[in-house]
Amino acid sequence: MKKANIQGKWALVTGASRGIGRQISMGLADLGCNVVLHSRDSAGTRDLAEVVAGKGVQTMQVEAELADAGQVDSMLASLLAEGPPVDIVYNNAAIMTPYRSDWVDVPAADFRTSFEVNVTALIRICHAFIPGMVERKWGRIVNVTSGIADQPELIAYAVSKAAVDKFVHDTAGKLHGDGVLMNLLDPGWLRTDLGGPHAPGAVESVLPGALVPVLIDDGTFGQLFRAQDWAGKQI
Repeated sequence: MKKANIQGKWALVTGASRGIGRQISMGLADLGCNVVLHSRDSAGTRDLAEVVAGKGVQTMQVEAELADAGQVDSMLASLLAEGPPVDIVYNNAAIMTPYRSDWVDVPAADFRTSFEVNVTALIRICHAFIPGMVERKWGRIVNVTSGIADQPELIAYAVSKAAVDKFVHDTAGKLHGDGVLMNLLDPGWLRTDLGGPHAPGAVESVLPGALVPVLIDDGTFGQLFRAQDWAGKQI
């Protein structure tokens, strides 16, 4: 695989405080990429910032509750005005609403909350950084999706991820000619706060596969990458 050199570039990772986001942040730092660490509260990424900085790269922390449009606005405005040029975006942060055994009576609030965090905030983050990537003729946007299927008990989460897939499929083709590649990442079912303790995979197995959509340098866009296809391999 022809690999892009991301040394010295800046990546924003949402939901970086734990789980998949934490692993991706450390994996990027190992490749010399500077990292903007997002969490609801910057206290959640304080120790990670020290770990990342210890790898010899730069880091900064940002905070925003993605269910709050005002906080998302503030975070994006601050980054665009005062932050580094963001060349890589990992939209990793997501929420899963409660498991509904009575799946024909899902509260409307489940859908509203799922879409605000998993879809609306994700799209607005993409739209904020796309112009700069296009101007610099290089960018990578990785939107984390899910392989969830046949579980109407979690339908609010499932359809929000389906909306993310649709966004990528409809948008990615508008960007690749400008050197900006937008793709999807399915990390697999992993033992995280969202995946739960009974998931079959360790969170560490998300690497190195989660980095492939950023490192790939053959013009691939609008595609689904499955991190577990690379588990135990080198890239």
